[in-house]
Amino acid sequence: MRPINDLMRDLARTARALIADRRGNIALISVLTMFPLIFATGMSVDFTLAQRRQDQINGFADAAALGAVTPAMMLQNASASQAMAQNMFTGQLSGMANITYSPSDVTVTATDTGSGTAVTRTVTVTYKASSQNIFASVFGMGTLPISGTSTSTSAVSPNIDFYMLLDTSPSMEIAATTSGIATMVANTAPQGGCAFGCHETNPAADKLGNPSNITCAGATKPSFPTGGEDNFALARCLGVPLRIDLVNQATQNLMTYAQTTATQNGATYRASISTMDYSVNTLQVLTNDLSAAATAASNIAAVTVYDNNCLTKSNCNSDEDSYLDTALSTLNTSMPDPGKGTKNAGDTPQEVLFIVSDGVNDENSGGRTYPPISTAAGQDWCTAIKKRGIRIAFLYTTYNPLPTNGWYNTYIAPEQSQIAPAAQACATPGLYFQVSTDGDISSAMTTLFQKAVATARLTQ
Repeated sequence: MRPINDLMRDLARTARALIADRRGNIALISVLTMFPLIFATGMSVDFTLAQRRQDQINGFADAAALGAVTPAMMLQNASASQAMAQNMFTGQLSGMANITYSPSDVTVTATDTGSGTAVTRTVTVTYKASSQNIFASVFGMGTLPISGTSTSTSAVSPNIDFYMLLDTSPSMEIAATTSGIATMVANTAPQGGCAFGCHETNPAADKLGNPSNITCAGATKPSFPTGGEDNFALARCLGVPLRIDLVNQATQNLMTYAQTTATQNGATYRASISTMDYSVNTLQVLTNDLSAAATAASNIAAVTVYDNNCLTKSNCNSDEDSYLDTALSTLNTSMPDPGKGTKNAGDTPQEVLFIVSDGVNDENSGGRTYPPISTAAGQDWCTAIKKRGIRIAFLYTTYNPLPTNGWYNTYIAPEQSQIAPAAQACATPGLYFQVSTDGDISSAMTTLFQKAVATARLTQ
């Protein structure tokens, strides 16, 4: 079979001969009519071939864009995704016949954007090329331009640093359940019924009537000492768990859960653990070793004081042992500005301040008061922290009403209705959770953690 170009040249020579021969008018008209038909048919073939080639190249672009946002590639930075897509696309494109292109006509971009709880990577492959013609080249049209764009996105969990701030003030020594509260009250009648397992080294100094001759859990007769023991020891004697005990175990559980979740999400989670009472204490500096953080969490314990009003025999503070606002100010200073949480060079993790508290302040402020978290100008540390881009997760452990307790009725009851709203206002919207007496603190902490790391599903 002769090449199509040779046939076209022969046809052209025949046409010129017929034009020169005036006897071939009818044939000439026929030839002249054939030229548009042949050209149209040829161009149709060329356009069809170009479209098929463009569709094939678009498939290459789709594969490259999607391949750059697979779960495996999302574990790497955006530059690695971009290089992968570039190499994959140009490798396939260079193997195509009858296609010409310049390397500068192929553009691949990969960008990461942070959106609260998600990092979204967008990969775009754009190209321009030329499809070689068969028929139209006879008329000087050697190629047809083709082009296309393919974009793919995927969202993953960002890297996050969790700054745990745990309330270890005396109010967290309340019995953890309503039955435990009733047990403690029933066994502290000389004190007027006290639901708190306060930890004191010299409880006799309170002169509140320390319990004695109590039958401890598992014992068959009264065995609790007649003096020298505090309500913390009484709670242990009676087998009554305190709220701080649940926070201790819940934080350990959370560190284990966080490690598992980080592995599943392909993210890095780091944690620091600080406690708050009359000071801010660091149990664990920021670390990605969450097993070590879990071990540090086992040391969470309510503050121990000398007696009801004194930290030590010579250092008395009227029992002002809950510096919540001060702790927020301290953390605001120590936490660096957050990043987007991507794996790109120079970026840093997102940050979450994770607070577990009953939400009541008891600071040395010139006159003893028990307000909730401050929202006063210059003292609203929650707002200051959130303005820096740091999210606040607040687990409010309900300050349990104790209507039979005179101290509660005098100092806390007037503030009770404002405690929960202040805690919720402190939290980033969607990151507030309340757990009441008898509630599962471990489950509540896990739920709040899940909200903090929640991210959109993979979209491609």
